[in-house]
Amino acid sequence: QVQLVESGGGLVQAGGSLRLSCAASGDGFRVNAMGWYRQAPGKQRELVTTITSGGSTNCADSVKGRFTISRDNAKNTVYLQMNSLKPEDTAVYYCYVEVVVWSLPRNYWGHGTQVTVSS
Repeated sequence: QVQLVESGGGLVQAGGSLRLSCAASGDGFRVNAMGWYRQAPGKQRELVTTITSGGSTNCADSVKGRFTISRDNAKNTVYLQMNSLKPEDTAVYYCYVEVVVWSLPRNYWGHGTQVTVSS
């Protein structure tokens, strides 16, 4: 079993910044891809950005140039630096990891952290 602990959400004014983090812990696992998704009220969960174990990234067009994903492999932690935030970025942000646990592939989601951007 792998546990994910997210932190860093909150309320910020438009144009401001926030940094989210998500740490994975457990026994006998190796982390492959990590990423962030978000879900706004009344909308489906959508991809924000992902990063592979090798550091390759992918992100939604809506956040390009504003959001940056990074990871610390030694700490099994992924970060999301969000700059120039807009009201439309308001959502619950979920951490997502793809791991191999005792040689078996698994996917895990964080509990979610609220990000609210006021205009």
